[in-house]
Amino acid sequence: MTNLPEHLLHGYRNFMQGRYSAESGRYTSLAHEGQHPETMIIACCDSRSAPETIFDCGPGELFVLRNVANLVPPYEPDGVFRSTSAALEFAVQSLRVKNIVVMGHGRCGGIKAALNNGGPPLSPGDFIGRWMSLIGPAAETVSTSTLMTATERQTALERISIRYSLANLRSFPCVSILEGKGKLTLYGAWFDISTGELWVMNKETGDFERPELD
Repeated sequence: MTNLPEHLLHGYRNFMQGRYSAESGRYTSLAHEGQHPETMIIACCDSRSAPETIFDCGPGELFVLRNVANLVPPYEPDGVFRSTSAALEFAVQSLRVKNIVVMGHGRCGGIKAALNNGGPPLSPGDFIGRWMSLIGPAAETVSTSTLMTATERQTALERISIRYSLANLRSFPCVSILEGKGKLTLYGAWFDISTGELWVMNKETGDFERPELD
């Protein structure tokens, strides 16, 4: 009997024999010199949309924050434990990242829960329900639309939630000040799990567009 699931140990073995062996110098450097990523990714916990895989990045290249539905709460220095705000503070104030990307994805379970909030909570704490209430007004508007199919409503709210998170990012003084000085740039993106397509939010119009790839 092992202390970890066997498939994890198998994966670690492959990692040590493959990627770590090929990049051991890089890991050693990161250990001694610390991390200096230029980009922070705020993504969903969903196991199907890993930023490091999607953007083909190695160790030390991305500072990744993952939570349910890639949401950013508004700036509220109220003494409550706030892991997302703490990670954002560290990325901006300590790591001095130059870019923040809020990346949503298709078929998001958190967004589905927000659209169907009439169901029973998963636990007495209803942590998901409380968390998804951050986009409650938008979810209510989208869910009552009879002009869209269920799939269209899902995609619409997934993308709207990205705009919500970007707006909430700008409520943090450390973000808005640096963005105003041109030292920090915010981006929105949406990943389609079924096709592998990445859609990027146009900063001028708010529309999501496919980037041109060489």
